[in-house]
Amino acid sequence: MKKIIFFFFLIFSYSALADTSFPNVKFLQEGQHSPKANLQNLHWLAGHWRGEAFGGVVEEVWAPPLGGSMMGAFKLVVSDKVQFYEIETISEVNNSLIFRLKHFSKDLKGWEEKDKTVDFTLVEIQDNTFYFNGLTLQKVNDHEMNIFVVIEHKGKTTEEKFSYTRVK
Repeated sequence: MKKIIFFFFLIFSYSALADTSFPNVKFLQEGQHSPKANLQNLHWLAGHWRGEAFGGVVEEVWAPPLGGSMMGAFKLVVSDKVQFYEIETISEVNNSLIFRLKHFSKDLKGWEEKDKTVDFTLVEIQDNTFYFNGLTLQKVNDHEMNIFVVIEHKGKTTEEKFSYTRVK
């Protein structure tokens, strides 16, 4: 399970993946710049979300925009045991947005090197769908959202869907 999780959100060859068809995820094309954007339209993301993926329960908690960023935390629980965590941010950078994260094992030992993050630059915004480079946030309604992400495992690249419901 850890090997599957290790590749979760790790997209290392955007240019190669850009030519591959994933219906719900977009990639920044060579020479394309991130569009102008701010966190104003992402305020709906703030709150507590829960869903199912990877044979367990996934959970995300997001704080509202403050200081040009949003802060989030993710965890995966399988058979009542935490598999891993993520610390996530969406920040206003150079008049656009960037989604960054770091992975941690259940004992909070970091996966990425000390000063490294997994970064997803903004590609496009359509209504309530935010396309980052290999990761999509989609507001379905006030109580449901989807996250789509391209992952690689054992040489196979797939698009994974996480359907979340707001926890009340």
